[in-house]
Amino acid sequence: MNNKSFISELSQRLGYTQDDVQKIVNTVIDAMNDAFQRGDVVAIPKFGAFEVKKRLERIVVNPGTKQRMLVPPKLVLSFKPIAALKEKLKNGGQA
Repeated sequence: MNNKSFISELSQRLGYTQDDVQKIVNTVIDAMNDAFQRGDVVAIPKFGAFEVKKRLERIVVNPGTKQRMLVPPKLVLSFKPIAALKEKLKNGGQA
């Protein structure tokens, strides 16, 4: 699902114009972005939680050249779905 179809679906379900829904979605994403910058966890009920985690520095080996390289530490965004959603996906969409 791309952005246009997502906005269209939401506007039909909520009864708002597509412009209003686009503003709402952008506001939610901006708020989530601000929370990630602060290091907060963003939990969405009945869906899951987004969290910024720090990946530690590590050494990797290039399999072609056998050369070892140091990968610096970095921040990554992770998502943990709720158990019910995880189970539903595991069962092929069946509840």
